[in-house]
Amino acid sequence: MNFLLDVNISPVLGSLLKNNGHTFRFASTIENGTLTDRSILLIAKEAGEVIITHDLDFGELLAFDNNNKPSVILFRIHHINAALFYSLIQQNWNTIEEPLNNGALVVIEAHNIRIRKLPLATN
Repeated sequence: MNFLLDVNISPVLGSLLKNNGHTFRFASTIENGTLTDRSILLIAKEAGEVIITHDLDFGELLAFDNNNKPSVILFRIHHINAALFYSLIQQNWNTIEEPLNNGALVVIEAHNIRIRKLPLATN
């Protein structure tokens, strides 16, 4: 899977994902790291990437968007820890892979996971 790591995500997570056969890039390396969250959504959508973030704003942006892509993995864990994030992705991979491919917001907490199909917006 192709991932776009938000600026608040450790490069260590990218390396762990790469070691498991995924590709990734960092939002901080695009346009000198000056992208808005909305721009990150658009870039990920165009490139077919799944955003990994710790920024709750992405959930809000998706709530008002009527698109089914890009998928977002949102970590709601107080301590940013790449090894923990990677472990939680791996532990839940069989559950989240298909929704991510089809368009989803996946919220991962320390002991809970929620998957919401995109688009979140309802008319």
